[in-house]
Amino acid sequence: MVQARQFEVRVDEPVSSGGADTGLQPTELLLAALSSCFALAIAHVAMKRRVELADLRVKATGEYDGPRFRRVVVNVDSSHAVDELDSLVQQAIPFCYVSNTLRGGPELEYRVGDRPIHLPPASPG
Repeated sequence: MVQARQFEVRVDEPVSSGGADTGLQPTELLLAALSSCFALAIAHVAMKRRVELADLRVKATGEYDGPRFRRVVVNVDSSHAVDELDSLVQQAIPFCYVSNTLRGGPELEYRVGDRPIHLPPASPG
């Protein structure tokens, strides 16, 4: 179980990976965080421009490459006019913390208590 503020999310792995399949996989949570954050960013931009997007759908999919995603695609769909939706998507990019974090390749540090864990350099993906 993962807790954030007053909310809990069950996290698990499929039976085929040794889990009990009682919750989302961590990679599914990552993609859900990305798609939901980007949907909120688009909704924010649309609201400021007084555009209603009643049927906005955002889906993030990842292509595995070993123990990581090689590529992640964020697909935005709506019955709204494609040109205006395209413009809203472009304007929303700066407002999505999750996609900005992934695109920026943040520094990642591991610790045990107060001690940093020193890792070998990441292999090129």
